[in-house]
Amino acid sequence: MEKVAYLGPEESYSYLAAKKFRPSAVHIAYPSFRKVFNALDVGECDAAALPIENSLNGSVIENLDLLQAAKDVFAAEETKLPLDHRLAFLQGADLKCIKRIYSHEQPLAQCADYLYKNFPDAKLIAAPSTAAGLDSVKTSEDAAIVGAHVRRDGIVLSSPNIANYPNNFTEFLLVRKGSADASLKTDRIFFSVTCRHSSGALLDILEPMRSGGMNMTKIQSRPIKESNGEYRFFIEVEGDYSLSEIRSVLKSVQDNSLSFRLLGAYGLTD
Repeated sequence: MEKVAYLGPEESYSYLAAKKFRPSAVHIAYPSFRKVFNALDVGECDAAALPIENSLNGSVIENLDLLQAAKDVFAAEETKLPLDHRLAFLQGADLKCIKRIYSHEQPLAQCADYLYKNFPDAKLIAAPSTAAGLDSVKTSEDAAIVGAHVRRDGIVLSSPNIANYPNNFTEFLLVRKGSADASLKTDRIFFSVTCRHSSGALLDILEPMRSGGMNMTKIQSRPIKESNGEYRFFIEVEGDYSLSEIRSVLKSVQDNSLSFRLLGAYGLTD
């Protein structure tokens, strides 16, 4: 049976994404994204569900870097999960006494307005995941930010969504070993490039996409750690990878770049 890794423990948003991608698979929790990638690398799992971008806070930088560094992996599917963040606390607790709030760094940032307004003096403590943050709620002075789907004995969830904006979702990728098949029909193509350090070098990379009518849906720059002042660009475009004309455009992009890596080719999982 197929095994899918995710950032655990169970009840995390990554768990929901893994279940959405592969409902009947064996879902295996890992305590960090690095360990998720290692499990994929050594063959402990067949695929991994990874958050890659949030609609409020942008790219999940750690996973961009880990995906770039991983060997022989590619993103095969994409899905989006709506996020409904709630404040979780012990039953009977007085919210005026909350001194510590735990969650993953992303929900802490996505709920920053609510936290500043209602708990300006509380200590915000980053946890490996939302579910792990909930594990730290031990006293009436503790609280956590979790998804509205979470249910635990003795834990109460706030009734409203506490995110800065209610229309909040995260894009997840299903990553597996191997590479994209040229016969694969897709909606999106995801790749990374580096360009020459000269005037117009990025334009030279983007021009083939414009000429080929390829719509760019996102672009993110990341510093190259081993080369001070140099940047790698992560780019997603609309396109069907099975079409020769699309692959031809990508070849032109590659020819105009210092480095090029196809990171994924996928459709959207409903």
